[in-house]
Amino acid sequence: MRVAFISDIHGNIHALTAVKRFLADNIVNQVVVVGDLVGYGASPGPVIDFVKREGWSTGLGSSDMRVAIDLGDRNDRKGVADQVLVWTKKMLSPDQMDFLRRLPPGGRIMTPIGRVRYFHGSPHDPEVRLDLMANERDLETLADTLAARVVVVGGSHVPFVRTIGETTFVDPGSVGLTLNHEPGADVAIVDCIGRKPKVSLHKVTYDFASSAFDIMAWNLPPVIADVIKTGRMG
Repeated sequence: MRVAFISDIHGNIHALTAVKRFLADNIVNQVVVVGDLVGYGASPGPVIDFVKREGWSTGLGSSDMRVAIDLGDRNDRKGVADQVLVWTKKMLSPDQMDFLRRLPPGGRIMTPIGRVRYFHGSPHDPEVRLDLMANERDLETLADTLAARVVVVGGSHVPFVRTIGETTFVDPGSVGLTLNHEPGADVAIVDCIGRKPKVSLHKVTYDFASSAFDIMAWNLPPVIADVIKTGRMG
């Protein structure tokens, strides 16, 4: 069984389209989106429609939640991400907003090697990022609680794999706004065969100049275009 995990698409339709082409050449049994379809990028509606049309299993991300769910007055938040999320709310149709509201906080997959769990941040809160560099004992405790051989999380925008004991922790990185100092769309493929999972991390090239142009065309913060083109913040 072969599963592709992608995360943090962030409204980047050019990157997402390239990922679909990549997966057509690298056959998998299932595609899972570990949250954050929207935020930062200029095409939140098309990204939602794309994922919905493909029927990919999708979890709720922190940006998805902040766009689709009323979390109370957050006028004190003035960062770049918050500016784009306000804009995103205006761009989505009622059906697209409803799609985000209905996303589960995560999910599980039964595979030949055991259970795979995925969620964007922590098991019950997309906004609380799980630190995969945390103390081994803390991650062992989490793995025991989840009873999982593979735990997949998002949010860092940096691809990462760490195995502790019998559990492999994976962050697939970001499709739409990678931060590992190399532009492109990140994809993680997990082969769930044999005695233990095999994880491969991939960087998919795409027309990031067009994605950056879309940011500027919609008068979104220019820093986002810079990150798309460089793969680094600042």
